Amino acid sequence: MLNIRTYNAISPKGLDRFPKDKYQVSDQESGASAIMLRSHKLSTDEITESVTAIGRAGAGTNNVPVAYCTEKGIPVFNAPGANANAVKELVLTGMLLSCRGITNGIDYVNSLTEMTDPAEMAKHLEGEKKRFKGDEIVGKTLGVVGLGAIGSLVADMALSLGMKVIGYDPALSVDAAWRLSSQITKMENLPSLFAKADFVTLHLPVLDSTRHLINADVLGSAKKGLRLLNFAREEIVDESAVISALDKEQLGRFITDFPTPALINRADVIPMPHIGASTKEAEDNCAIMIADQLQDFLENGNIKNSVNFPLTILDRAAGTVRLAIANQNIPNTLSSILSLLGDNGINVLDMINKSREDIAYNLIDIAEVPSQEVIAAIQDQAGVINIRVIG
Repeated sequence: MLNIRTYNAISPKGLDRFPKDKYQVSDQESGASAIMLRSHKLSTDEITESVTAIGRAGAGTNNVPVAYCTEKGIPVFNAPGANANAVKELVLTGMLLSCRGITNGIDYVNSLTEMTDPAEMAKHLEGEKKRFKGDEIVGKTLGVVGLGAIGSLVADMALSLGMKVIGYDPALSVDAAWRLSSQITKMENLPSLFAKADFVTLHLPVLDSTRHLINADVLGSAKKGLRLLNFAREEIVDESAVISALDKEQLGRFITDFPTPALINRADVIPMPHIGASTKEAEDNCAIMIADQLQDFLENGNIKNSVNFPLTILDRAAGTVRLAIANQNIPNTLSSILSLLGDNGINVLDMINKSREDIAYNLIDIAEVPSQEVIAAIQDQAGVINIRVIG
């Protein structure tokens, strides 16, 4: 029986993916094989010796000590794209709120508490509605910075609404490129994208290369009145540069899912309380994706959508025993392991070896369970972090 330790309220649709005859899932489990969480700030003390994997039911993993997990040979999984549609729909909401007098109009109507005659209210509002006149998005240009799972959906949505779409993503993967419409014009740099766009929406992870990517230099190139939307991460935007651009009216509106005290109660800022992925469907999708990935790792050693381990998937023949070995990415570690198996008369039926930066991961299929002495000898090999015997 495998134990899954949960933090936060995880969608039952995800938890139900674990067969009850194989797994115990609880927020009280001790000796957990894996941890599943959402926003809980996980400390290193909570990662016990029994933990072999951590799954975060969302895209970001800022609440997980990833570097520590890598040192311990623990893959950290996330759920990229599972909340993409929820964010896409909120981006559309943000664009419409930024160019139509929707919230101001609602607030104004709700302020007319002294009016009791419906006919009088209708006549009054007919005369006042020009105060809330806005613009349509059809025919406008949307700049999408980051064309991954969310950015590509946003781009397709904008095209279907009659907008022009330009995009920028210096780290675009081959898979992501295949998803993109040929109607999206690729831009070579951020200043050129900001100079042409009426709206710019950000969909990037926080990396050293993306921190404060949107700064005074980039905003200085913006088309006057540009509406900037950030539903990615707070750190991507230099807040002081945004406020300065708003004050100069270089930026027309800033729509953000990451409000701070400096941004609230400004007429040119639309702050939202970090609700980009806050839909029931997104929570279900994230939980299901993480549960499936954890189960495949625990039962087969396969790794998909890990933020610190390489993609490693190996089909497994019935009746085989699998060794899942994490090691430092240094020369001769794998050859030493294979030599040790050969010296003990253990034939390798199939295998895969992958690496990512300082970590390497191996799946080795053999015919029968090795002795404890062989397992201990593998563990003692230079560079080996941990070994699991599956099946």
